[in-house]
Amino acid sequence: MPGYYGYYFDPTYILVIAGAVLCMLASANVNRTFNKYSRVGTMRGVTAEQAAAQILQGAGIHDVRIERISGNLTDHYDPRNKVLRLSDSVYGSTSVAAVGVAAHECGHAVQHSVGYVPIKIRNAIVPVVNLGSMLSWPVIVIGLVMSSAGLLNLGILLFGFTLAFQVVTLPVEFNASGRALRILKERSILYENEVGAARKVLAAAAMTYVVSVVSTILQLLRLIMLFGRRSDD
Repeated sequence: MPGYYGYYFDPTYILVIAGAVLCMLASANVNRTFNKYSRVGTMRGVTAEQAAAQILQGAGIHDVRIERISGNLTDHYDPRNKVLRLSDSVYGSTSVAAVGVAAHECGHAVQHSVGYVPIKIRNAIVPVVNLGSMLSWPVIVIGLVMSSAGLLNLGILLFGFTLAFQVVTLPVEFNASGRALRILKERSILYENEVGAARKVLAAAAMTYVVSVVSTILQLLRLIMLFGRRSDD
């Protein structure tokens, strides 16, 4: 096992710290952008819940319920139960930010309705990703204890499944935002300048997924650097 100095002061920690800082900055940017445009009301006075209902109806989706969920920006679409859940800060709000977020979640509902291929792929690999996430570190620890290069490499491979999932998630999230903005404009739910504001909110949210990919790549690189050296010993 590595000594105190090697364990706590390994220079590869810089990669982990860099990833964590990037994630914090992206998260702060989302909150800052959402808070800014949550103070800008829609000229039509439509609430996020009403906008979501209009979008779903316009897309011919009549079997998805819209529910309120506690929390801040905990909004999501549940395809298994066909429920679109909007957070306290979004559901009844008439702000441009809230309507944009609700429309984004509707975008996921539309993806499921039309059979969008990337979201099918993402859903298909979820069991493998969950297994990999659960087993990666135990396998790596066992590999260290047993000085087994094979187990170390397997653990790194299992950790890599998380990166694969995040990469597949990128087009899903960007597509949902694109659909949302297009529908908001085409159905005149938001005016042109309001669509631009909603785009900024969704772009900030999308960057969190990009940063998550970068952060995971840095963590994976660290594992390869650390355990690659060990497997060569």
